[in-house]
Amino acid sequence: MSLSRLSSRSNLIPRPLSAAISRLISTDTTPITIETSLPFTAHLCDPPSRSVESSTQELLTFFRTMALMRRMEIAADSLYKAKLIRGFCHLYDGQEAVAIGMEAAITRKDAIITAYRDHCIFLGRGGSLYEVFAELMGRRDGCSRGKGGSMHFYKKDASFYGGHGIVGAQVPLGCGIAFAQKYDKEEAVTFAMYGDGAANQGQLFEALNISALWDLPSILVCENNHYGMGTAEWRAAKSPSYYKRGDYVPGLKVDGMDAFAVKQACKFAKEHALKNGPIILEMDTYRYHGHSMSDPGSTYRTRDEISGVRQERDPIERIKKLVLSHDIATEKELKDMEKEIRKEVDDAIAKAKDCPMPEPSELFTNVYVKGFGTESFGPDRKEVKAALP
Repeated sequence: MSLSRLSSRSNLIPRPLSAAISRLISTDTTPITIETSLPFTAHLCDPPSRSVESSTQELLTFFRTMALMRRMEIAADSLYKAKLIRGFCHLYDGQEAVAIGMEAAITRKDAIITAYRDHCIFLGRGGSLYEVFAELMGRRDGCSRGKGGSMHFYKKDASFYGGHGIVGAQVPLGCGIAFAQKYDKEEAVTFAMYGDGAANQGQLFEALNISALWDLPSILVCENNHYGMGTAEWRAAKSPSYYKRGDYVPGLKVDGMDAFAVKQACKFAKEHALKNGPIILEMDTYRYHGHSMSDPGSTYRTRDEISGVRQERDPIERIKKLVLSHDIATEKELKDMEKEIRKEVDDAIAKAKDCPMPEPSELFTNVYVKGFGTESFGPDRKEVKAALP
């Protein structure tokens, strides 16, 4: 049955989404069993089942949210080219299945920390489009008050500990969060995400070692999009089997273009980490854009390679085929949904453009702990420029 014949009594779409789309929501929770596109490859553990329990609601939510993420990133590309976004900007289009599948398997008590490709992770954690675009354009209503920009999104109330600009530096921090979770007996885990380009960092192995010694509930997620900036994985790593890199720590290789495979793997990893300590997940994924907006993305790989991945493995197209094959929605209804998403993104951009820049005094906030009476001096150490609260 298509969307037009389904009940619309509840809204399952994560904010922000338009009321027009929410009217298409189904309350049909009849279980649907979906098989992952590829089997899992395991290291020092038994792989989870390929059969994943889902529902009509979840399939629609996956499609809507991933389409929203894709449109948001495409819009960010345009804003950057229009010089409304400055500085660094790393886009996530192509990798949406990792963000959405991970969220489907965990709760907001579980923490996530990632590198600088963080826009969609923030959105998946419950952030709004308005906060995204305001932050990207350096406006005061952004998720980091306009002072973080593309690489430093943050959402404390959803246990999202941000995007980080130093390659691999977020992994030890993530293991520290996992230490706090275990110390406080929270029964929660931390997903510390990094790319294949960061997988050779020494600090990653140091953090993994201490996590294993103390059985911390840390899950290291390598988003392997096969290029560390412009360097192919095989040129940078003698062994690109990143899920085996933990040696004494179990690992799992996952089709990161399959949202349901990601969901199943993250559910498995959370259960493992709470009982046994750290585990590594390697998400085999792909980015359509270059490493950043300054990278055309076509000098170290062919356009045929990019288009081939789009045709064969695109994560949104996979979900779309499932929605259509289960007769949950028609092609026209999905196109109408995409039109609503486009309008939602455009409205958020327009609102963010009207948001003012931070006050100059914001330069002195969020630097020192409040209440310490810290003073900021000029270069000659004589003139007090500002007294911080």
